[in-house]
Amino acid sequence: MVDLSKKPFYLTQDQIHFVEELIDGMSIEEKIGQLFIPISHATAPGYLDHQILKYKPGGVMFRPGDGEALRNAHAYLQSRSRIPMLVGANLESGGSGIAANGTFLGSQMEVAATGDAENAYRLGKVACSEGRAVGVNWAFAPVVDVDRNWRNPITNVRTYGDDPERVLRCAMQYKKGADEEGVAVAIKHFPGDGIDEVDHHILTSVNSLSCEEWDESYGKIYQTLIDDGAQTVMVGHIAMPAYQKKYNPDFPDELIPASLSPELLKGLLREKLGFNGLITTDSTCMVGFSSAMARRRALPHCIESGCDMLLFNKVLAEDIQYMTEAYEQGEVSEERLHEALERILGLKMSLGLFDERGAEDQLDILSDPTHRAWAAQVADESVTLVKDTQKLLPLSPEKTRRVLLEIMGDSPSNERVLSYMHRKLEAEGFQVEDYVHETVENHDFSVETFRSKYDLVLYLGNVENASNQVTNRLRWFTFFGNGNNCPWFTAERPVLFVSLANPYHLVDIPQVKTYINAYANDNVVLDAVVEKLMGRSPFKGLSPVDPFCGKDYLKY
Repeated sequence: MVDLSKKPFYLTQDQIHFVEELIDGMSIEEKIGQLFIPISHATAPGYLDHQILKYKPGGVMFRPGDGEALRNAHAYLQSRSRIPMLVGANLESGGSGIAANGTFLGSQMEVAATGDAENAYRLGKVACSEGRAVGVNWAFAPVVDVDRNWRNPITNVRTYGDDPERVLRCAMQYKKGADEEGVAVAIKHFPGDGIDEVDHHILTSVNSLSCEEWDESYGKIYQTLIDDGAQTVMVGHIAMPAYQKKYNPDFPDELIPASLSPELLKGLLREKLGFNGLITTDSTCMVGFSSAMARRRALPHCIESGCDMLLFNKVLAEDIQYMTEAYEQGEVSEERLHEALERILGLKMSLGLFDERGAEDQLDILSDPTHRAWAAQVADESVTLVKDTQKLLPLSPEKTRRVLLEIMGDSPSNERVLSYMHRKLEAEGFQVEDYVHETVENHDFSVETFRSKYDLVLYLGNVENASNQVTNRLRWFTFFGNGNNCPWFTAERPVLFVSLANPYHLVDIPQVKTYINAYANDNVVLDAVVEKLMGRSPFKGLSPVDPFCGKDYLKY
């Protein structure tokens, strides 16, 4: 049995008795349902009845949408569930992680670049107060990965950087804000991403550290947060051969993700780190999980290995059938099922969900002026001047009036970012032309023509983190081997690059002599960038990673 009187549950004997009686009175259908956290793709009551509530899941997650619609959907689900639901959201950057009209306070790396851990506390406070306002009680945050590999396409600005001590300081402050709002954190992605250069959305990735190296970095982070009462851990589809072989000398020479590894779940996380709280997987639709073994076998093996809940489904009805059959056939023991239920229901009890299931706050917190002011402060304090060896800054329309403005990346936000920055520059007195891909009709690659048209080229790097992509590097447009999208002209005209998403773009453009990292593309960040470009505000950001990627020649 799980000791629910201890950290992180701290239940009274009466509460523990309630949980145990509830489990004893549950049907097998209800018990199996509690293991699942499906994603809901709609908020309409009919959909929620037939696609979610029908299966009696233990939790649910929505992607960001209208705050009022999501609050109503969450309230509908809670009011029609015999057992209250855990409601999760990726609250990594603010209330915008669940409510599209919520506050984007800043990416984790943006927050870290301010050099002030108080901003990480504000991030937790904003994210969880706004999340709670729409019915969220479980933050899938903070990310406690360490961004040690600049080629990694998924960690990047989602992390607090490459220093474990900074990651820990910021994560502890985020948790403080979440605790004050009564929202559970899920520290992720155990045993730690950011060491290799691949994405566990599309394969099983690897944390290749030795046991000693892990203990001094990721291990210290997890241990400290667990000791401080972190309620849940999200396990990634990340192998860690050193500890897998330490706990099992006969461990095969193949990649088995932590989500399917009793060595890492029961050995490292439960025994060594002493974690008594709830373990959830990352999405079980990710290839790092799905490709490891047949799904019919993987789902019960995951629970039997030590996970308590399963995030997302291929098909919810099918997954429940797999789990039910596995339970009936003894592939999931009664002991493990009972332990999982104790932790699931114990967490719900510790969050007060059996007493109050709805949203506590008013929706006007989504536009709270204090939250907006904090976001502006984070933007002002984080924008980082990496280099300006050509002494271009500050800009002025007197020196470089005619600007060719180019945006890099294929993000859905490109149109907003480009048009907003275009208007900002024109308001400063610049004559701005947006780059358009060359065609047979409009191409002109004359150097003299280019020099006669432009005084400055300003790039906006908007290559955002996204799952299921192999890299997040710069990709250029070429036309018959030419193209004014690629910076061939750095010896002809000054070039300025502002990265809004990836702090490592300099590795692909060493010829660019003025480079800025802004870590996010929110309008408030663009405002701060322009203030600094024009010299009205100093650059205050401190890079949480090495933007030169270990290559000295990038500094010049």
